[in-house]
Amino acid sequence: MADARTASQGVEVRWQASALQVAGAAGPLALRHCQPVDQQVLGQIIIAAAVGVPQRFYTPLAQWLAAHGYAVTTFDYRGHAESLQGPLKQARANLLDWAADCAAVAQHQRQHMPGVPLYWIGHSVGAQLPGIHGSNMSIDGMLAIASGSGYWRDNAPPTRRKVLLWWHVIAPVVTTLYGCFPGKKWGLVGDLPAGVVWQWRAWCMHPNYGIGVEGEVLRTAYAAARYPLHAFSVEDDEMMSWRSTASLVSWYRNCPQSMERLRMLEVPGRRIGHFGFFRAEMASCLWPRALAVLERWRCGESQLTPKGQLSAGTSSTFSKMARSTGVVDNQPGQGELFSENP
Repeated sequence: MADARTASQGVEVRWQASALQVAGAAGPLALRHCQPVDQQVLGQIIIAAAVGVPQRFYTPLAQWLAAHGYAVTTFDYRGHAESLQGPLKQARANLLDWAADCAAVAQHQRQHMPGVPLYWIGHSVGAQLPGIHGSNMSIDGMLAIASGSGYWRDNAPPTRRKVLLWWHVIAPVVTTLYGCFPGKKWGLVGDLPAGVVWQWRAWCMHPNYGIGVEGEVLRTAYAAARYPLHAFSVEDDEMMSWRSTASLVSWYRNCPQSMERLRMLEVPGRRIGHFGFFRAEMASCLWPRALAVLERWRCGESQLTPKGQLSAGTSSTFSKMARSTGVVDNQPGQGELFSENP
């Protein structure tokens, strides 16, 4: 196990690496942990990555949160980045396997610090996967950042204009030829196991995404989740539209939930995009908003009531935010087709 110390915000934090054995995986998951050295740990946070993004991309945010009193864990899904065992084309993993990885990491961290609240920060697919394990997902709240349904018609315009070429030509042809998707060298998504690509494709082509493909078992699982959910929708996200984020929130229909719009004018350079929230320059403007949500949860302040059977699109929260932004689906943005390579 590696152990290293560094400073963040003037606070000394400690990094450690560990490996977690997960049932059905070819090898252990690679985990990294960051926490303050001389401060009391207020809570735990797990950061779950977007498709194709290595856990080290989230290092700046992890260190910043640790400097504010939280023990933070990042990890790579099986068959990806530091958790890849052997050649990529031999990796056996799909999105349901990645959801199992999420549940295993949450359970591990809960047991590691029993009695300490545990929160989840999910980037893109990292906020889709926890609900697949419903009430068995042992967390006390989830922040969904730049996340939403992957259904192609709900993608933000920059992605929607190219996505059919991606799903009908590029992804299936390359995956068939190579037995995997070696996208990193082309700057497309990243290196992915074939099982992830094929399942992701099926989900993205269905109006109800994973629930529409996998059936009632997923709908029931999402409905069983009861932890508070706060979703940050990014105004210039080139992948996830406001509509897609609202769809994601609606799956977690029995969670206390709220949505918040992050605006380009509020950040340096007036650009956030799908990945920008996690960059170090957002420490002074966006990260405190995430910390404020975590602190409210930690202090036991009430959240909005669950939506019941209503979708986010018809909820009072959605309507209020839509009026304040004046935007539902028309989001400007720039970016390459499904480039989740930060």
